[in-house]
Amino acid sequence: MKKSVFLGALTVAGLAAGAAAAGTLDDVQARGKLNCGVTTGLVGFAAPDANGEWQGFDVAVCRAVAAAVLGDASAVEFVPTTGKTRFTALASGEIDMLARNTTWTFSRDVDLKFEFVGINYYDGQGFMVPKELGVSSAKELDGATVCIQTGTTTELNLADFFRTNNISYEPVPIETNAEAQPLYLDGACDVYTTDASGLAATRAAFENPGDHVILPEIISKEPLGPLVRHGDNDWGDIVRWTLNALIAAEELGVTSANVAELGASAGANPEINRLLGTEGTLGEMLGLDADWAKKAIMVGGNYGEIFEGNIGEATPIGLARGLNAQWTDGGLLYAPPFR
Repeated sequence: MKKSVFLGALTVAGLAAGAAAAGTLDDVQARGKLNCGVTTGLVGFAAPDANGEWQGFDVAVCRAVAAAVLGDASAVEFVPTTGKTRFTALASGEIDMLARNTTWTFSRDVDLKFEFVGINYYDGQGFMVPKELGVSSAKELDGATVCIQTGTTTELNLADFFRTNNISYEPVPIETNAEAQPLYLDGACDVYTTDASGLAATRAAFENPGDHVILPEIISKEPLGPLVRHGDNDWGDIVRWTLNALIAAEELGVTSANVAELGASAGANPEINRLLGTEGTLGEMLGLDADWAKKAIMVGGNYGEIFEGNIGEATPIGLARGLNAQWTDGGLLYAPPFR
């Protein structure tokens, strides 16, 4: 769920500079399709359904960007990426954006030359164990075998935690979440560690979710969000403000049910008018149609609707809003003003 710190920074940066120079917005519009990098499969966040259609929290962001830019939420090619391949795919131009529960870190931003456009999920690394193990705290895991995805910051966080608590572990390297599940269930590792949201999604896919416990310790900060290449600020602005539009829409009470009506003509709230394009020239500033944000919101609703529909408490994933609540509800979610 995290980003690799082992890639050759100079190589990735060089690829990014070349790809960005072309102008991503022009490329996407000429192609008529958005190439969006996602995980190889994490239910609730990004995974194909029974009909092969990609669904999930991160998928919804990709579709919102496609709707804003192309007017068609289905005009997306979803490109599965692993912890090791995601950054090369973005830097080389194989994908136009990455929406893959990726942690915003200093080195990924500065050294690998990527631009994180915002945070769509505030997370932290946790641990899951079988209930029968009888463990109630991660500090009781001395000598445990731990399934851990390679090419991720999870590895470094894990080493720091065990070193700080003077306990030992044996790593069981895995490439993807799909690879980790059978190993963990078969007892090849005592523990699975990744972002707490990923653990909840993984557990929900088990035949007997109640047989597994997510331990209380959260050992890191994992601000997850979409990213693009450095050097193409116009494209970065589009992806950033599409995400902000989904967040602001929830705060302003703009939903999938009322966005068409609110966007039909200017109303009493000036910020809603500017957001939906009935007032001002925000779309023109982005090089998009005036109703770009309206199109994005119409796809899956505002941020809250996307959250609740894919990973919220009423879904098998069962995540509470917590830090991901709006700032007006005691959370950290906050969009800059649309003006």
